[in-house]
Amino acid sequence: MIKKMNIGIIGGGAAGFFAAISVKQHFPDYTVTIFEKSAKVLSKVKISGGGRCNVTNACFDNKELSSFYPRGGAFLRKAFEQFNAKSTMDWFIERNVPLDILAENCVFPQSNQSQSIIDCFLKEAKQKNIEVKMQSGIHEIEIRKDNLFLLKSLNDEFLVDKVIVTTGGHPKRISLEWLEKLGHTIVDPLPSLFTFNMPSNPICKLMGNVVEECTVKIEGTKLIGKGPLLVTHWGMSGPAILKLSAWGARILAEKKYKFYILVNWLNERKEDELRNEILKIVDQNGAKMVCNFNPFPMTNRLWVFILEKTEINPERRWNEVGKKGINKLINNLLNDRYEVDGKTTFKEEFVTAGGVSLEQVDSSTMESKVVPGLFFAGEVLDIDGVTGGFSFQAAWTTGFIAGKNV
Repeated sequence: MIKKMNIGIIGGGAAGFFAAISVKQHFPDYTVTIFEKSAKVLSKVKISGGGRCNVTNACFDNKELSSFYPRGGAFLRKAFEQFNAKSTMDWFIERNVPLDILAENCVFPQSNQSQSIIDCFLKEAKQKNIEVKMQSGIHEIEIRKDNLFLLKSLNDEFLVDKVIVTTGGHPKRISLEWLEKLGHTIVDPLPSLFTFNMPSNPICKLMGNVVEECTVKIEGTKLIGKGPLLVTHWGMSGPAILKLSAWGARILAEKKYKFYILVNWLNERKEDELRNEILKIVDQNGAKMVCNFNPFPMTNRLWVFILEKTEINPERRWNEVGKKGINKLINNLLNDRYEVDGKTTFKEEFVTAGGVSLEQVDSSTMESKVVPGLFFAGEVLDIDGVTGGFSFQAAWTTGFIAGKNV
């Protein structure tokens, strides 16, 4: 039996709910139905940010905000003129979800629980009579001669006037072929925001160690990541690594995730500056053991590791290190080289580079330039942000605009 309705939204995630609520906000008389293939909605919202949900980033300059997107920045810069980070914060606060701005301008619900965001969406959906159909994955869209859309699931068919596709990021191109059949160009999806594997590297014994300000480069490229670095039992993670993986997603895929990184443990400290600092230590604290006088912002375990890697006996006195030892120490502090062999993605939180080509989507409406009446929002588009609330901001922005323009 074919069921008549106005707006069909394919995907019950962040962008899907925001788009649905936007439709009802701008067109209260429209009938809106969300089709979700699984038995749960908003699952990514639930687990994001360690269960806290980093809803946006408190960056209120649209040009600067758009610079945090390795792919889609120029497209979003125009879109942010309609709905930006301040709009997001106002939206949640108006719905009694107080927010906190934490480190690196990351914005979280004051409750520190992603459930607060989910409850807000479910309440809005209920109040606005948005229907949510679970386990109703749409696998095909047929465009009829009367310009209506026939949405096909395994067990049913639904007739709608307009469609918003919010199916999220997909790790494999095959998941997007149904959109390709409608004439859309698909940019091959690849993992973004992943950690670096360093099998058997001794540094993994320091798992849990964090250096708050590091600079990491991919050897032989211009790619640079800055921020906190976390040593894990499989290699390296933390914002510096995740940012690097996002900006380098395609280059690193071409390298088959085998490459070398150079870590500056002292962030942007320069060689001459560091040399002068060490010579001053030798002059003023020369009698102290190197392992007991750690002048740098890192744990003593990491400091001793770097000393041993430099072949400096940690129990040697500073005035015994010598010129050659100082040169090697400076190099390992500013250009510490590690081999990367593989990646680890957050399976439930995976972020992809790739999706529907932005050249075929109108940034002012989110409508397809190929199929009138078909709109997109969220990660199904070739948009991805670095860590820090940027991916969700793209979902809110594109979802709001799509809903406003159906």
